[in-house]
Amino acid sequence: MSVFLVTGGSGFIGSHLCERLLELGHKVINLDNFNDFYKPSIKRNNILVANANSNYELIEGDIRDKNILNKILDNNKIDIIVHLGALAGVRKSIINPIEYIDVDVGGTVNLLQACKDKNIKKFIFASSSSVYGLNGIPFREDDYIDTPVSPYAASKLSGELYCRTYNHLYKIPTICLRFFTVYGPRQRPEMAIHRFVNLIDNGQEIAIFGNGKSSRDYTYIDDIIDGIIGAINFECNFEIFNLGNSSPIVLNNLIDLIEQKLGKTAYKRYMRVQKGDVEHTHADINKAKNLLGYNPKVCIEEGIERFVKWYTLTP
Repeated sequence: MSVFLVTGGSGFIGSHLCERLLELGHKVINLDNFNDFYKPSIKRNNILVANANSNYELIEGDIRDKNILNKILDNNKIDIIVHLGALAGVRKSIINPIEYIDVDVGGTVNLLQACKDKNIKKFIFASSSSVYGLNGIPFREDDYIDTPVSPYAASKLSGELYCRTYNHLYKIPTICLRFFTVYGPRQRPEMAIHRFVNLIDNGQEIAIFGNGKSSRDYTYIDDIIDGIIGAINFECNFEIFNLGNSSPIVLNNLIDLIEQKLGKTAYKRYMRVQKGDVEHTHADINKAKNLLGYNPKVCIEEGIERFVKWYTLTP
């Protein structure tokens, strides 16, 4: 049994990861500050299953609080830190970039410093496909990244650079995982699939930024969790991996699919492209396949069907 510290373990990805780690027989400490980016009550519902497990502990606190981090690491023999806690959202980061620097960069450095001080065995950092900016597709881990196009993307790329620096200085085994548009049960309510399903189901208009021909590499939550577990089990010095589905879908086609699975019609309003958005994302996942045994299994058609089923059964 290993002992994990999962930051942001009450969120969408974090709550699923905590449950999987518990199923595998590990002990999990979840550090989460329940910020109000979306309703904290949603996050508390996310962890109901984990809370019932004796190997799970919730600690409410902020990754920027060094005293809390030191207390957790002094009182528990943490083996691995999986750092998922962050301020999310490209558009909000444009409105308030300073906060993203404070949380997403400063909080990450706090955790890396703690890894150095407490001899943590491995650090896994949740990065994002947004770091690729305007690069040509498919995105590869060894691509030269020129211009992240939002403060959120810049903060994630900065986090990766700090991970690399601490690995170089202190030899902390580190893996950065670039997630590609994760969806599935518990997805944050403001994210595209959840938002579209909710609006279409309620007969409300959906806003489409651009002409609807942009595309995203949507990745189902179970596949992402498989990739994180693969990274946990992979022995290395420093690595970066794409975790995507590698099968992008055009936005208009995604909406058609949601209409089909819901059995309802979407009322669309096309609007100007927003700053910070990229036209296309597409993950090259050969490295993750070869080294982590990563093999996404859930296609977008099945994933949307699963999501709609979860949505319709959720009070």
